[in-house]
Amino acid sequence: MQLNELTGEQRRQLIDSQQIYESWRLARQDRDRRFAGGMRWASRNGADYLLRKVGRSETSLGVRSPETEAAYDAFVSGRAHNRDRLVGLARRLDEMAPVNVAMELGRVPVIAARIMRACDERQLLGAHLVVVGTSAIFAYEAAAGVRVGSGLVATEDIDLLYDARRRIGLAFSDLQARGLIGLLQQIDASFAPVRPRAFRASNRDGFLVDLIRPEAKDVFRDRRRAALTDFPDDLEGAAIFGLDWLVNAPKLAAVAIDERGYPVPMVVIDPRIFALHKAWLSARPDREPVKAARDIAQARAAAAIATRYLRRAFDAPDLTALPKALRDLAPAVTAAEGPGVSPDRPNW
Repeated sequence: MQLNELTGEQRRQLIDSQQIYESWRLARQDRDRRFAGGMRWASRNGADYLLRKVGRSETSLGVRSPETEAAYDAFVSGRAHNRDRLVGLARRLDEMAPVNVAMELGRVPVIAARIMRACDERQLLGAHLVVVGTSAIFAYEAAAGVRVGSGLVATEDIDLLYDARRRIGLAFSDLQARGLIGLLQQIDASFAPVRPRAFRASNRDGFLVDLIRPEAKDVFRDRRRAALTDFPDDLEGAAIFGLDWLVNAPKLAAVAIDERGYPVPMVVIDPRIFALHKAWLSARPDREPVKAARDIAQARAAAAIATRYLRRAFDAPDLTALPKALRDLAPAVTAAEGPGVSPDRPNW
């Protein structure tokens, strides 16, 4: 297993892309929260009132006065400034994208990147959905400034771990009306469940999206929601043994780069938990040998990133809640394999 460090130029470009994206993302959130809807003046009973409309709801902010006029002017000018800022940052991201590709920073499959951005915009990422499986390695790479061998990150799917402990808010009517499957179809209309009420959706190119959730200790008394919404054709999370460790695990947020050069927000499980879980999977008697070999290789890569670059120890207090049998696998994923990090060099 070898980790290739990014060069100084690659690191600079990655950091610049991440910072500009975060600025765009914050401006987008500001638009959706502070500047959603509109304001207008309306005459009622011989007086002018300032009205604020968001969605179908319109409320009065009071009769015309120096205070309401100032609020109206601040809203209009603030919204215009926010629009200009979004346009400028979006143009900058467009300019940086081909440079990111040329510098070989793009790693995340485009379709997976679009799914994660859509989940982030609807406040699902991190709060309700966490990226697990092979795709999580892209976040570890971005956080550490390294590259893992392409054979360990090649994937045609994305696994989304669903935490059903919190209900989905009502902020996004499109999500409530069409569910997660509707969100996927907005990205690619060819996405469809592989069967009714399935945990998996596939598009025309065979890219898979799996929704998974922890299996309840008593499956006959499981009252947790299987789907994000009540939409009858939505995906239902597959209950899988052992995922309680992942739901309760520390998380890591990072911004990776997709294959077209655009930033991607990611929330994943802690790389130490990833490594231990992959080691546990590889040792299961029912695990296919080919998958088991890849599991342990991915586990060692994640462990190396965690310890060498992110300075996260396997004996740290935040892992004591894990089962001892899982923590006992740490030596298997941290064993030295000789020189694992290449010298800093141009990425030809």
